[in-house]
Amino acid sequence: MNLLLDVVVAEGGEPYEFADIQAGVRENGYELSRTRWWRIRTGESPDTVPKEALVAMAKFFNVEPAYLTDESGELPERIERELQLLKKMRRNKLKNIAARTLGDIDIKTLEAINALLDDVDAYESNDSEQD
Repeated sequence: MNLLLDVVVAEGGEPYEFADIQAGVRENGYELSRTRWWRIRTGESPDTVPKEALVAMAKFFNVEPAYLTDESGELPERIERELQLLKKMRRNKLKNIAARTLGDIDIKTLEAINALLDDVDAYESNDSEQD
């Protein structure tokens, strides 16, 4: 669920407030309480979440219900692309922070940090292609 919330922000939107989610889920046929929402977000008691709640949330977030209802539900392609973009954005932010924070460090060390982060990106890309 948190991934879906992150994707909304990555796509240029503002983070959803609970009232927005509650209204959207209600439009899709389920009355979502703040307690139920908290339990879904934290993963507490996943076996007690009604399937109707998950289906309504999937519709609200514009993903296939199977993503939330099936244990083996695959990550929707749009979400996967946004997740990859988020990872790259976070890595670039990390590179910028390292460059500013370590500004007085020699260029070879900064290049090594960049290379290491690029290697992690390549490793994660290869790992996700094998799944």
